[in-house]
Parts: sequence; structure tokens; C-alpha cells
Amino acid sequence: MSFPQYATLLVEHRNDHVLHVTLNRPEVLNAINTQMGEDTLDLWTRLTARPGALRCVVLTGSGDRAFCAGGDLKERDGMTNEAWRAQHEIFERMFVTLLDCPIPVIAAVNGHAFGGGCEMVLGCDFVYAARTARFALSETKLGIMPGTGGTQTLARAVGERRAKELIFSARPFSADEAYEWGMVNRVCEPAALLDEAFATADAIAANAPLSIRQAKKSIHHGLQGDLLTGYRFEIEAYNRLVTTEDRIEGVLAFNEKRKADFKGR
Repeated sequence: MSFPQYATLLVEHRNDHVLHVTLNRPEVLNAINTQMGEDTLDLWTRLTARPGALRCVVLTGSGDRAFCAGGDLKERDGMTNEAWRAQHEIFERMFVTLLDCPIPVIAAVNGHAFGGGCEMVLGCDFVYAARTARFALSETKLGIMPGTGGTQTLARAVGERRAKELIFSARPFSADEAYEWGMVNRVCEPAALLDEAFATADAIAANAPLSIRQAKKSIHHGLQGDLLTGYRFEIEAYNRLVTTEDRIEGVLAFNEKRKADFKGR
């Protein structure tokens, strides 16, 4: 699968199944400006519409200081209300397409993830963080509030009361704290961060892609309602997989004691 050359992103194929995406504005700590919003929206839209052979994405930031420092406040300086809302609509669509992306996305947080950068992390499926990483939803210091999913995703990750504390106080918190609360899957030494993220991505890519996509949908759907409704959705997803070529290949490979060769069909 090919992608355009983005002004604010580096997009590289690690192999046929794993994509490496880097937020690439290191001179401003990878802050999100309008162009980055448009670039990431385009990327997630393409991946959602036609994932092709891709089975996992690793998302990180350029440099070792920041994953993403949040919105670019210099660009926003002097913006009219109308311009601010127009820009934020792009950011809103970017967040929704990230959540809708059928391919698992691993955030490899190499440094600070503040404001919208933290919300981007929270929109990913897994979070691996360098031990030096720090997080904050700092919008209340700016007269706004999290507006790209932060109030929803943080509460789901760490619970209602802790989410309120972190959002209302806007205080930064460490990778170790985030791990303790369940927001981060793994804390890594900085030099090992990408290696560990790619190892997990490769392990995911070895499994049946349709199974993973249906499981992701089922988990997301289940979090929106009651247990029985979620279970019914799961059964429908399961039954769709029964008719796939990959289901036949998986059982055959197990009985032949070999590695399965999944095709996504």
C-alpha cells in the first residue's frame, strides 16, 4: 500500500504487514498544526477504507523529547472563533478516524504527550511508553477542555474519579503512574521502546487479520453498552469468521503442526 508524501508525517513500511508512522515536527515538539491534522486524517482515512495487507501500525514522535506536545498554540494565536472551530473540526475527524481504524495501532510514546498529543495516545489500541515519557491533559489551563476524546478515553482507561482529577488539575503524570493506572501497557527503557513495539506489532501481524479486526470492533462495541448486547455483537462477529478461508487455514495449520499462512480472506 502506498501513501502520499506528507508534510508532517513520516510513513514507512517496516515490512509487508507493519507500518511505522512518525509525527514529524521535532522543531516544535511535534505539535499538531492544521497541516498535521489534515495529514493524519488522510492517513487514517486511507487505512480505514483500504487496509490491504497491513495488519498493525506503530505510531511515534520524531526526536527523543516529545511524542506530541499537543495543539500548536503559535498557529492558534490570533485565530478567530470561526477559524478555531474550522481547525478543530479537522482534529475531531482525525480522532474519529483513528478510533475507527480497523488495524491495531500501537502508540510508542518516546517523550512528552500533552493535550491533544495525550488524546492521540489514548485513541490508540496499545500504549508502550519510554520510562522518561510524561503525560498531561492540560487544556483546562488554556480556557478550554479536552476536545478530541480525552474526557471519554481517559475515563475508560483510568476510571472516572482519576480522570476528573487529572483533567481538572491538568497536572502531568509519569509513565510509571500511567502504567499503574492501566493507561499504559508497558514501560520501556527509551532505547528499547521501538524494538518492543515492533516485536508486538510483528506478533499481531502473524495472526489472522480478519479475526483481529472483528475482535477490535467487538471490544469497542461492548464498551458502549450492556454485557448482553456486547455478547450478541460478538457472536455475530464470530459467525462471520467461521466462513473465512483464514479459519480453514488456521485449523489446518494447527493439525499439520506448521505456522498458519493467513491471507485476510
